[in-house]
Amino acid sequence: MKVGLFIPCYIDQFYPDAAIATLQLLQKLGVDVTYPLNQTCCGQPMANSGFEHLTAGCEALFIQNFADFDYIVSPSGSCTLHLKEHLHSDHAPKTALDIRTKLYELTEFLTDVLEVKTLLARFPHRVGMHQACHGQRGLKLSQMSELVAEPFSKPQYLLDMVDGIEMVELTRPDECCGFGGTFCVAEEAVSVKMGKDRIADHVSHGAEFITSTDISCLMHLEGLLKRNGSKVKVKYIAEILNAS
Repeated sequence: MKVGLFIPCYIDQFYPDAAIATLQLLQKLGVDVTYPLNQTCCGQPMANSGFEHLTAGCEALFIQNFADFDYIVSPSGSCTLHLKEHLHSDHAPKTALDIRTKLYELTEFLTDVLEVKTLLARFPHRVGMHQACHGQRGLKLSQMSELVAEPFSKPQYLLDMVDGIEMVELTRPDECCGFGGTFCVAEEAVSVKMGKDRIADHVSHGAEFITSTDISCLMHLEGLLKRNGSKVKVKYIAEILNAS
């Protein structure tokens, strides 16, 4: 199994520890991981803003970097979903479609492909799980609470393997944080209010850390936490699953 690690540009620039934790976790689980050094943005910011026709360069570079892997894994639900649904190429349409079937967000790769049953990790803290919209509603990583069905959560399944962790139960477990990519720029007041409401739910239940499968959501929440002088911290899920 040959796996390509796709690290979105904002993670590379602002959250390198999350990328390193992802790599180390996969290596601990015996995965042959390669990080293509020429990779860059997947094109999602342009597409979200209505300029998908400007993403051809990003998509061509992505195909060039990742065409030869058995699987492509990323620590970002939103970027993974964008590529799975929109990656295309006028010059190599079959290759683009093939790549779309190989893309996995980290936790779904761990549960669905590796079928992880145990993890040697320890994180003795109270943690709130933020269900990112792209992961939950797009990639189907967890059950939505408003639906009457058997509950499941791939991220929660993995976090339950971590020694010492105490997951807090939220009042609104799958509410949007308000980030929404460029939405937080175009509608900053609404975005901030949604983020504050999301944080308040975690804080009211005694969370020390907020985790998620999407670092973009955590970036939004971290900014609000820091500006309000909160002691609550954000921690990407791979950093917890890789903790010792």
